[in-house]
Amino acid sequence: MTAVPLPNVPTPQTLEVRRVLLAWYDAHARSLPWRIGPRDRRAGVTPDPYRVWLSEVMLQQTTTPHAAPYFMAFTTRWPTVAELAAEADGEIMSAWAGLGYYARARNLLACARAVAGGHGGVFPDTEEGLRALPGVGAYTAAAVAAIAFDRPANVVDGNVERVMSRLFAVETPLPDAKPDLKRLAGTLVGEDRPGDWAQALMDLGATVCMPRTPLCDRCPVSRFCAAFARGDQAGFPRKAKKADRPRRYGAAYVLTRGGEVALVRRPPKGLLGGMLALPTSDWTPAPVATMDAQAAAPVSAEWRPVGEIEHVFTHFALTLQIYRAEGGAGLNSVIWTPVEQACTALPSVFLKALRAGMNSLL
Repeated sequence: MTAVPLPNVPTPQTLEVRRVLLAWYDAHARSLPWRIGPRDRRAGVTPDPYRVWLSEVMLQQTTTPHAAPYFMAFTTRWPTVAELAAEADGEIMSAWAGLGYYARARNLLACARAVAGGHGGVFPDTEEGLRALPGVGAYTAAAVAAIAFDRPANVVDGNVERVMSRLFAVETPLPDAKPDLKRLAGTLVGEDRPGDWAQALMDLGATVCMPRTPLCDRCPVSRFCAAFARGDQAGFPRKAKKADRPRRYGAAYVLTRGGEVALVRRPPKGLLGGMLALPTSDWTPAPVATMDAQAAAPVSAEWRPVGEIEHVFTHFALTLQIYRAEGGAGLNSVIWTPVEQACTALPSVFLKALRAGMNSLL
């Protein structure tokens, strides 16, 4: 690390960074459906912990524009944590489709039910209490504690890591730099307006200190930024070379019966657990031979290959060969679903496969 980190006690510099960034946030805070803006907070409006928690869970693996419609749909359908907790698992899984990491949807339900059943529908107001809830990790606990309850928690997401890496010119590449970046972010946390501070850092990273093209001419703290002083702000954060993502192969089966398609429910645990899906073969490291793919089909039929799709998960890439057939009389092990309904219920990998199997007519 070439820059000298700020000490763990407030200094004129840390106080000035906080003052300047909070003033910027007061003027430029994003309007988000789950946020209570700085003006309303000063007027005494308090955030709903349920909405804060739900938004943070949704935002962990997707962008704000993508998450916002899901957030609005969830809070319209389930406006309280008790109503979410009372819903059937399958309904939540279907509503979650497209947000990725379906284990988070299961954790969402587990947490909601713990809050509704064990805490009277009231979220704990400390990091420690929140961390004890099922499915709530260190980041989510810190974010909810700060944003919902104004606790001085150290909230560090990818945006904040990027801001810290540039502000202090941290040479250690990610992910090894994460502990240092979190410690540095902690030096700037204070008792004054901790919820607004956490959101100000997030907004700075999302709208100004962006990954490839930082808008340093608009940055309120550029004069404190070590990377900017070196003229190398776009070079931070340093990143270690990524290992090649492994690839798996399989077959997916689009079996139709008039206007319906055969779906299955995946096992409750594992990748895409509990979600509706097309029937598939096993996913293997080597391409699946046509004979093996047809042998793995859910029913004997006149299967014909109609193309393939590619999908990238976090830890591997997947190639699925798509097979199509019509029929299925006497097949009781599938869920016959209207095609239009399937289009809204399937996770993205199976929606791609369905579209390929229907010859792009959807």
